[in-house]
Amino acid sequence: MATKPASSTKPSNHNLNVLKKPLGLFSKQPMTGFYRDGYCRTGPDDKGNHAVAGLLTKEFLDFSASRGNNLREIGLTDGCKWCLCTNRWKEALEAAKSDDDPVVPKVFLHATDESALKSIGLEDLKRFAAEGEAGSGGGATRNPVTQTPSSDGRGPIRETH
Repeated sequence: MATKPASSTKPSNHNLNVLKKPLGLFSKQPMTGFYRDGYCRTGPDDKGNHAVAGLLTKEFLDFSASRGNNLREIGLTDGCKWCLCTNRWKEALEAAKSDDDPVVPKVFLHATDESALKSIGLEDLKRFAAEGEAGSGGGATRNPVTQTPSSDGRGPIRETH
């Protein structure tokens, strides 16, 4: 049986988002986050830095699969909210042909952990902020997605890298 990852060094209510406000809950349907608690918080065990709160698109799912991480295998689809690896989001940004290229997932700033700023500039995150997020500084998510990833009963669902 799979074991749960160790806890973050900080409880989720102590993490800050990229706007230096308390990190907001992102999604419980599907349950996301490296620690599967609905937050895009990171810790020492999170080697992929799952800090970017993004809205999955078909184009991003295709892009991620082409890089060896097929998120569809764990039941994710276009429209799911998911805590993304910082470097994968940045790769999509660098591959984008324009600011409206759907290969780059929209970002929920209130739920994106400040650790994403180690690799991605705040201005880039703001350029791809989800509607109503650009300067909000926090708050509840809008239009929650009700899709749940499939599980084979072997414990927490994990991405592959």
